[in-house]
Amino acid sequence: MRRLTNATLDNILKMSQTPANYWGEFILDIPVGIFLIYEGSQNADSHPVQVIVTILIGLFLFSFIEYFFHRWLFHGSMRIMVEGHSEHHANPLGYSGLPFFLPALVLMGLVGVFMLLLPMNYSFLLVGTIALGYVAYGLSHFIIHHFRFRPGLARRWAANHHIHHFHPETNFGVTTPLWDIVFKTLYVRK
Repeated sequence: MRRLTNATLDNILKMSQTPANYWGEFILDIPVGIFLIYEGSQNADSHPVQVIVTILIGLFLFSFIEYFFHRWLFHGSMRIMVEGHSEHHANPLGYSGLPFFLPALVLMGLVGVFMLLLPMNYSFLLVGTIALGYVAYGLSHFIIHHFRFRPGLARRWAANHHIHHFHPETNFGVTTPLWDIVFKTLYVRK
């Protein structure tokens, strides 16, 4: 049975480095995020301001989740996460990513956890926003590695992540440096 487990993990790792897996994640996560936000916003008791505030809270939560996963899981001790992320550091232009089905499963689990704490519509709004934040992160990360930016804000934003590839103990945020500032992991030139 142990060989089957290792073989299965090895196959998932191989599959997670393919373009089909990389783009399959977007094909799955975009509809999940849109559906959850749509369903969450349909509650007649929700005022539009409450919906907007909940979405903003979801974006804030996503920014922390992005930092948390990158710093403590991708650069941590979970074999499947570390190996996949190490492949990305070795080949930044490749298609290494999480298995396409894993984020959707985590998102559905997160809906369940939030529903223990909040009304269903707020749970849907938060997780839908987190799902679309994850999509924005994935697209941002792809763009950073595959396009050159002219001088300006976009170039500095991309450079922030490129620095991480040379100093992997810094700059864990891709979409924002907020949590690198908070946790003092933002790269500072000596």
